[in-house]
Amino acid sequence: MKVVQSWDDGVVDDARLTDLLRRYRATATFNLNPGLHQPQRSFSWRYGDKEVWRWGQDELVAVYAGFEIANHSLTHAFLPDLSPVDLRREVHESRLILQEWFRQPVRGFCYPFGGFNAAVKEAIHVAGHCYARTVSELDPVFPPADPLEFGAHCRFADPDFWNRYQSVRAASGVFFFWGHSYELISEAMWADLEEKIARISADPDAEWVNIETLFSE
Repeated sequence: MKVVQSWDDGVVDDARLTDLLRRYRATATFNLNPGLHQPQRSFSWRYGDKEVWRWGQDELVAVYAGFEIANHSLTHAFLPDLSPVDLRREVHESRLILQEWFRQPVRGFCYPFGGFNAAVKEAIHVAGHCYARTVSELDPVFPPADPLEFGAHCRFADPDFWNRYQSVRAASGVFFFWGHSYELISEAMWADLEEKIARISADPDAEWVNIETLFSE
């Protein structure tokens, strides 16, 4: 069984997350919005009582070193509402910026707010992406009927996480979960995530892979 995970928005909580993942040699894809990263760290919004901050531009490469980077649009706009010119800017220019910053191919896309239509999918394809992640929960997830509508099994804190995992494991398929690190608001949630990562890493029948490799085989 192959296991993939995807984390959105490029927030400061990702530092603790990437440290955890490196500790268990787990791969992951981080979906970033280059137009929202200022030269220094910047406050973005509140998640309940928690302040959510984004990385400064000069911190990004070190934080995400060794991980797959995917495009989450330039400014996290709701893409179906945009003009063709603005849509191209959000999809195409953001990919170029990320590739320049990280010096690696950026071939994956993640729809902001899960929003897409036929025009958005076409723009993503033309810009050079090989897949686009939705927020749909699907089973099985791979191979998708349309690589530009790539869904996941569940979020990282789904109460049914292990039942879904074991079902995919029995079928030797691909298990896919996702989330935002800012959602981890307690030590209990961090401990639960670490237990999941550790258990998957210790499973002899599970292999962590980057999402892009699924579409390169």
